Amino acid sequence: MKDDRKYLLHILECIQRIEEDVSGGRSAFDSSHMIQDAVLRNLQVIAESTKRLSDPLKATHPDFDWGGIAGFRNFLVHDYLGVDLGIVWKVVSDDVPKLKALMLQMLG
Repeated sequence: MKDDRKYLLHILECIQRIEEDVSGGRSAFDSSHMIQDAVLRNLQVIAESTKRLSDPLKATHPDFDWGGIAGFRNFLVHDYLGVDLGIVWKVVSDDVPKLKALMLQMLG
């Protein structure tokens, strides 16, 4: 759990940065390349960090889509010209809060 804790905390730090970056709402996100870049980078780091969580820890939450996060990371990194900011906003709005709750729960 020691290494897992490090990654869980790192994921939560990235989530906090995303929350700060999007605090101005959708219009601020849409109009700022700097905010978009910051959010995309933190989403990439989150996805990479979830891949580094131990299998036993991830197995305690089998309903969570661990593979989906890895796939999203690959999409962001390798298909960067095809990134739809509307989808990114949906992930930030809908999925990041759920991930935050899970990470806090896993930290116990």
